[in-house]
Amino acid sequence: MPHTVREGIRRAVCTVALLAAGFPAMAAQEAAGSSARRTAQASGQRESAPALLPDVSAEQTRQELERVLERYPPALGRVLKLDPSLLNNPSYLAPYPVLAAFIGQHQEIVHNPGYFLENINSPNPSYNDPQYRRRQQMNGLLAGVAGFAAFLVITGLVVWFIRMLITTRRWNKLSRVQYEVHSKLLDRFNSNEDLLAYMQTSAGRRFLESAPIPLPDEPRSMAAPISRILWSMQAGVVLLLTGIGLLYVSSTFIDEPADLFRVLGVIALALGGGFIVSAAAAYFLSRKLGLLDTAPADHA
Repeated sequence: MPHTVREGIRRAVCTVALLAAGFPAMAAQEAAGSSARRTAQASGQRESAPALLPDVSAEQTRQELERVLERYPPALGRVLKLDPSLLNNPSYLAPYPVLAAFIGQHQEIVHNPGYFLENINSPNPSYNDPQYRRRQQMNGLLAGVAGFAAFLVITGLVVWFIRMLITTRRWNKLSRVQYEVHSKLLDRFNSNEDLLAYMQTSAGRRFLESAPIPLPDEPRSMAAPISRILWSMQAGVVLLLTGIGLLYVSSTFIDEPADLFRVLGVIALALGGGFIVSAAAAYFLSRKLGLLDTAPADHA
């Protein structure tokens, strides 16, 4: 019995000793486990942190970059587009702190500068070329002249169409009135013999051969030589004045534009002089042949 008691006490002491020896290891293991869990949680939070950032598209970033570049001279954006390696040069970006800070926040600009600097205009190498500037001035001037000529043509067509429409309506109205007058006059004859007797008279013949009533504003007919002479004289005067105006305009330009206006002015002067000479020659020939003294006999 005493031996059994001693054996139980020895086992209890061994158990307590083992527990005492294993408790620090278990506490350390538990502490290590909790530390690992905290580390994993922190790492998970760090990994999930970018998901909390606002979703900014590349197009919005490019627009913001363009607004930032608008604060600085235009040459800055052009230089960066020509040499994108300057985006990684802190010394070059030092005078532009806002741009440097923006590029630091958006490293995708450095990796793809062609897209983000696509809308930046490259410098025009021909801008300082005097001939290039003269050509640009000439192109602008010719575009203005072409636009004005197109406006005149369209306006003339519209006026001509409206005039023709009004003239046609008035002609139809007068023709209808004339038809009604003729119908009422023919209804007055009681028999065919009366109508035949009326047709044999001079008044009856004029009635049958009469044309529609002329419009009140219809221009009077003119002899062929006179009309052609007047038309040639008018065209000559207009072309002469146009040539003088073109020569005056040529004096305000230099080089190519001046040469162009000078050539057009000389051509206009030559055409105007030709029309005037032809009108004078036609007048003297018509007078010598007696064409100017002949007038329409039946026109009244």
